Amino acid sequence: MTFEEIKALDQARIMNTYGRSNLCAVKGSGSRCTDINGKEYIDFTTGIGVNALGFCDPDWVKAVSEQAATLQHISNLYYTTPDVQLADTLCSRTGYAKAFFGNSGAEANEGAIKVARKYSFDKYGAGRDRIVTLVNSFHGRTVTTLAATGQDVFHNFFFPFTEGFVYAEANSLEALQKACDEKVCAVMIEFVQGEGGVVPLDAAYVKAVADFCAEHDLLLIADEVQTGVGRTGTLLASEQFGVHPDITTLAKGLGGGLPIGAVLVDKRLEKVMGASSHGSTFGGNPVVCAGANVVLSKLDETLLADVRRKGDKIRAALSKCSNVESVTGLGMMIGIALKDKTAADVREVCMQAGLLVLTAKTKIRLLPPLTISDEELEAGIKILCSVIDQ
Repeated sequence: MTFEEIKALDQARIMNTYGRSNLCAVKGSGSRCTDINGKEYIDFTTGIGVNALGFCDPDWVKAVSEQAATLQHISNLYYTTPDVQLADTLCSRTGYAKAFFGNSGAEANEGAIKVARKYSFDKYGAGRDRIVTLVNSFHGRTVTTLAATGQDVFHNFFFPFTEGFVYAEANSLEALQKACDEKVCAVMIEFVQGEGGVVPLDAAYVKAVADFCAEHDLLLIADEVQTGVGRTGTLLASEQFGVHPDITTLAKGLGGGLPIGAVLVDKRLEKVMGASSHGSTFGGNPVVCAGANVVLSKLDETLLADVRRKGDKIRAALSKCSNVESVTGLGMMIGIALKDKTAADVREVCMQAGLLVLTAKTKIRLLPPLTISDEELEAGIKILCSVIDQ
């Protein structure tokens, strides 16, 4: 099919829920992809933080292909090797006791919400079930995770939303304490509010929240769907904030390009969810977990240190752009506020120039492959800075 035929079929047969760019990707390798017309692009998006190792990493492709040719699915009624290996690696490297696998970040956050509410119900009985989230947060697009999201723009159309969420201003311990009455069982945070504009929380605030939660037996849930799996320069962003949440959720980069979500729980929560209390038909799928095992095997300290170095390199280059107002984020999760251009316009011109970038509210958002070469990183930065300052 021609590009025009593909677009026409898309418009005819796929729900119009995405604002697609005028690009049809057909193949990719490393940090570059090629469109249907043969044009090549440097990718600073990784499928919105998914392709942690870039496009079609050879080891990832080999593991996924071999697993698909051996056993593609069997269900959680039986044991399989890839998912127990993945759970063991995640727990060993993060200090958590147990893992649950689903298919997405929203699913992972739903799982975390269920764990928190059941823990509180088992210990305190009914009525202690509210969860405090932060203003400007984003936790998913299901009815429940939209309700958990602390942005009014998402609280529309799909009434009635799931009850039981309270919102507190980020970086205000007083606001959080005020929100935490006797009906609250947990607090859910993102260390960097990605969809909210790549806004990191203050480290002192995070530590104070963790201490407050521990003092009042409130579970601290960390939504690391976007910040986890090396994106910020450590396996979990929590490591840089000096806290160990009771529950951490992961997704995006964990699968390296295939759909997965994970809920990690601490030891005191390992028996909260029993048989039939939660489930997912495709959770722990052998093919997806085979890919995720490769992702984790490559995220050693050498690569994580390189993520931190490359993040600093990007920020240093952007600091020289006259049209950049500010740069936020951690590691290779970067938000760029512009002085007199819109993020949407910069994104479009960058694409025309052969660079793919993202937006987050009014900012340009960068999520390059963790494995991107310095040469490709520099080439992409050159395009970006040229577009920003032209």
